[in-house]
Amino acid sequence: MSPRCWINGVEQLDITVADRGLQYGDGLFETLAVFDGQCPRFQDHYQRLRAGCDRLGIPLPDETLLLQEVAQAAKGQDKAVIKLILTSGVGGRGYTRPVNPQVTRIVMLHAWPDYPLAYWQNGIAMMLCQTRLGCNPALAGIKHLNRLEQVLARNEWQGNDYAEGLMCDTDGNVIEGTMSNVYLVRDNTLYTPTTDHSGVAGVMRHWILDNAPKLNIDIVETAISVEDIKQADEVILSNSLIGLWPVKAFETCEFQPGPVYWALLKHLLKDYPVVDV
Repeated sequence: MSPRCWINGVEQLDITVADRGLQYGDGLFETLAVFDGQCPRFQDHYQRLRAGCDRLGIPLPDETLLLQEVAQAAKGQDKAVIKLILTSGVGGRGYTRPVNPQVTRIVMLHAWPDYPLAYWQNGIAMMLCQTRLGCNPALAGIKHLNRLEQVLARNEWQGNDYAEGLMCDTDGNVIEGTMSNVYLVRDNTLYTPTTDHSGVAGVMRHWILDNAPKLNIDIVETAISVEDIKQADEVILSNSLIGLWPVKAFETCEFQPGPVYWALLKHLLKDYPVVDV
């Protein structure tokens, strides 16, 4: 599938070079999964956009308008990806925004990623990235457009030896993967790093926080070290497109997809069919 793009509701590929998203990364984005022409987590993505717009001071477009534009792109798609981008619009030179910024809405339709089924069944290999995440409570948690740390980290490896890289902050705390949130399991309890100083609070992470207790799985947000990861019973990754992946190898450690992973995946797949296992 060749990518298609709608800008402010009009299908086109051209955008002005004066857009502040291009000039300064002044904006936010969401990556939505499409199943049978629908985006089942749209509300969760919209709520994170709301939080991000509040944090950055960007006007939030009307929910109905964004839903219509997303639905337009998703129509007729069995399984696809929509990237929804909001920027603070067009501005002149300099960091100061216009008094009444006119938000640019970008909806991009992409093909579904072709990941091997074995990633869900057997797990993935993960490396430790050298690139560190900065600590900034003002930007932590939201999905802003400034992703240079992830770009640098993802380019630390090539090929298929690894499917993900683990990222720490400048203090050495484990925060997330380059494209995923991370969890470790010990004694049927799920632990995940806090995202109040660094990292992205993923939509799938939000789902896990809500749903793990329903499966009698305790979940704790806390500081996590690389050594904690190595000593875990299970290691799990999540994002909106993979749903959940177990980690089978990290540095010299080996893991197996365990009961917590399988319980969460089975529950997720009831209404979010990222994979047929």
